[in-house]
Amino acid sequence: MASRLSQWGNDLYTGRRSYDIVGHRRRWYAISAAVLLVSVLLLAVRGLNPSIDFRGGAEFMVTGVSDTAQQPALDAVEELLPDDVPRVSAVGSSSVRVQTGDLTDDETDRLADALAEAYGVPANDVSSSFVGPSWGADVTGKALRGLVIFLVLVALVMTVYFRAWRMAAAALVALAHDLIITVGLYAGVGWEVSPATVIGFLTILGYSLYDTVVVFDKVRENTEKTLDQRRYTYAELANLAVNQTLVRSINTSVVALLPVAAILFIGAFLLGAGTLRDIALALFIGMAVGTLSSVFIATPVLVSLREREPAVREHTERVLRSRQEAGAEPGTPTPAAPRVHVGAPVPGTHLGASAQPRRRKPNRPAGRKP
Repeated sequence: MASRLSQWGNDLYTGRRSYDIVGHRRRWYAISAAVLLVSVLLLAVRGLNPSIDFRGGAEFMVTGVSDTAQQPALDAVEELLPDDVPRVSAVGSSSVRVQTGDLTDDETDRLADALAEAYGVPANDVSSSFVGPSWGADVTGKALRGLVIFLVLVALVMTVYFRAWRMAAAALVALAHDLIITVGLYAGVGWEVSPATVIGFLTILGYSLYDTVVVFDKVRENTEKTLDQRRYTYAELANLAVNQTLVRSINTSVVALLPVAAILFIGAFLLGAGTLRDIALALFIGMAVGTLSSVFIATPVLVSLREREPAVREHTERVLRSRQEAGAEPGTPTPAAPRVHVGAPVPGTHLGASAQPRRRKPNRPAGRKP
């Protein structure tokens, strides 16, 4: 199995096997547009569920309970605060978290006693904390400012590094694609957006950017002298770069997703580590989407932008026209351009040691030992 995977990766790198990812970019654009539409609808219909850190209010933690049912907490809050709509959730197998709106000191003490009585635990097992709405607004503002600064720096650094603003534009399109889909799917799940979730959102942007830069580095290497040759088009050489980095993208994603999946499915769902599930879900969705976008979105968008340049467009037309003319017979209409199997960007391939000329052994005089 390992040898087959190794051979598959070697075939992709040398061009012996290739997937026409860039050539079918309209298909990927359509799929991406459909997923983006679903994500936007989820954001519009369900919306994000901000945690108490963003909206402010009081939070009670009841520990050492024998039953984590939500109804006793709902009844206790309704009896004391009929106008409040609490948020009750189980934390692990022996704790219950209750979140309410702003409370006075007297209301906080009475609700803590009511929760202790409802769950049959000592009053010392009920802790309370208060978060002001101004703190949540400050965290939200800083997160948005950090996102804007990050995107501006990404655009500048990539433009300077690749010396091409189109690569920076394609990378930003992929980043926006990843962020919208991740936030939309997170909204669809309905989990609270905590500061840990915001950290997860910002982390996936860096991961997606790293994967995109690796692919773009190979694209730049393959297409550096595109206009100086007449064998392949810019799109074909860019597609070769995507295939050459495909195995690396898959391996990196699997290695990165395994621990995140362990935290999400084992830690959060089986063990009840609720404090980890927010960031784990954001990372899991974002890393998976970021890997797909670096392969199916970033490079195809780059090719679409480059083919708008007159020089690249004319070069592509000349290459396709020369293929048509080469395949046409005298007196017959010019056929469509044949599909060319793109190999190594440098003409010529190494056939291995078995194809090299063998040296003859020198003839030695009879009776003479070496």
